[in-house]
Amino acid sequence: MSLTGVIIAAVIVGGTGLLIGIFLGIAGEKFKVEVDEREEAILDVLPGNNCGGCGYAGCSGLAAAIVKGEAEISACPVGGDSVAAQIGSIMGMEVKNAQRKVAFVKCAGTCEKTKQNYNYYGVEDCSMMGFVPDGGPKACSYGCLGFGTCVKVCPFDAIHIVDGVAVVDKEACKACGKCITVCPNHLIELIPYDSKYFVQCSSKEKGKNVMSVCSVGCIGCKLCEKACEFDAVKVENNIAYINTEKCTNCGKCADACPKKIITK
Repeated sequence: MSLTGVIIAAVIVGGTGLLIGIFLGIAGEKFKVEVDEREEAILDVLPGNNCGGCGYAGCSGLAAAIVKGEAEISACPVGGDSVAAQIGSIMGMEVKNAQRKVAFVKCAGTCEKTKQNYNYYGVEDCSMMGFVPDGGPKACSYGCLGFGTCVKVCPFDAIHIVDGVAVVDKEACKACGKCITVCPNHLIELIPYDSKYFVQCSSKEKGKNVMSVCSVGCIGCKLCEKACEFDAVKVENNIAYINTEKCTNCGKCADACPKKIITK
């Protein structure tokens, strides 16, 4: 190939590259999405776990929602008060002290305390129990299935299966809510970190039926309700429930419970 041919080819390639570069530059400016500087600053402050506990698709989604005024500055359950304070500073807003919450499993039916209908040797996943006889091997259809689906989804190693029942480490829990979402029996709920007394059962069966499958289940006797001086304990659908906003942690309900299912 002659020198002239090489020069012509180089000019053509260079010219094409230049035109493409100009086109991309113009297109980039035309379709550029403006990002609020506060959004980027908030994203730098957020812990980056992308756990979804705030209700948004990751930390970037939450940062955008906070800037738009669609989410509270204290919406990140992982960051807690310290992150909320930094976000408040970025947004020029006053931070209200958010009440720390932790997950709680409403079941005390360990292997020794609940009856088994049969021995199960299949896939160990709670979400699969809807496809097996009686919804799983445990006789209580309301209790913890014990196969650890909640354990698998927890990004903070805050929940473990102990003697057939899921148990939450309240110090490690960040209240992201992932365990709540995957529990097929809806046994897990968020409660205030400072609360001391909880009803560790969720069975809605009558007392006789409860005792036939579990030695520690709530029998709906209402002795706890009668013992509470603050109207914080109610028995509905044969199960006791403690209103944490009214509860003073006096412990009288726990003392009155004959099954000792109100635990501290």
